Amino acid sequence: MCVCSPDHRFQRFSDTTNRFIAPLGPGRHRVGRSRFHRHNSWTAGCQETAHMNATDFDENALRIELKPPVATITIDRPDNENRFDPSLLQRFGKMVEELRNSSEIHAVVITGAGDDWFSAGLMNPAIRAAMTKDEVIAYVVDGNRIFDELEALPQITIAAINGKIVAGASELALACDIRIAGDHSSLMLPEAKWGGFPGAGAPHRLPMAVGHSHALELIATGKEIDAAEMLRIGFVNHLHPQGKVHAAADALARTIAANGPLATRGAKRIARARQEPGFRAAREMSDTLRHALEWSHDVDEGIAAAKEGRPAKFTGR
Repeated sequence: MCVCSPDHRFQRFSDTTNRFIAPLGPGRHRVGRSRFHRHNSWTAGCQETAHMNATDFDENALRIELKPPVATITIDRPDNENRFDPSLLQRFGKMVEELRNSSEIHAVVITGAGDDWFSAGLMNPAIRAAMTKDEVIAYVVDGNRIFDELEALPQITIAAINGKIVAGASELALACDIRIAGDHSSLMLPEAKWGGFPGAGAPHRLPMAVGHSHALELIATGKEIDAAEMLRIGFVNHLHPQGKVHAAADALARTIAANGPLATRGAKRIARARQEPGFRAAREMSDTLRHALEWSHDVDEGIAAAKEGRPAKFTGR
């Protein structure tokens, strides 16, 4: 598995029934830099997610197209539901890092290839079962760091949801400023069915997007909702016909980017500053609880049940 151990240090401790894990402090990763060239496409490889090794390398699995003043990042793994893996996530993070320092790019679109999937996220039960708990925690830590960096980009970011969006992909979209979707799209946060909860931002970002009640219903039930419901509760701003989402996102991005960058970037900074104090507290709680949950019996049972195709028997420990 190509995941560098995070700079986070963890402290394990036990009570009579559970073992927990909590971060002692924030970690930082140094990631490599690569140059972007005007109108060029930069590609990033990925690993086969079930085995987390270097086989089946696909250099086109993630690409960025720069057409100033707009950049478009496309997750291109249609045969794997446009799902991330640790290597692909790191490369996504490098793209985000480069965009942060760009003076030519004023709006960013993130989408998935094709019309079936935006993305299936970071993991599913089969992938999760093939990883150690430390690997899972490292992956979640990286996801949080990179999605935080995405949210902190000075440019306006748009998630163009062109099909199903599941689990960690929903959390990526929530780190974007604007979300639009195809009228055939659907949303699901299934982690509670696996004994966990979304660990890369949904518990603290989703309530800001759709409100407390809708957010908790989606997270606690793990149910799938269709595009009309995504629009009704405010997860997305607009719906577009299938096959038209990419064009709509590009048009929106260019409308935004045609305006004064000092104005759009300044407005984004103000909006984020208003959210920041509560966000930090919620984020710290999410990190602590998510890390602790990884060592719970319920997570082990949820993953096993999903793999075996049976109802989970949760015990709350």
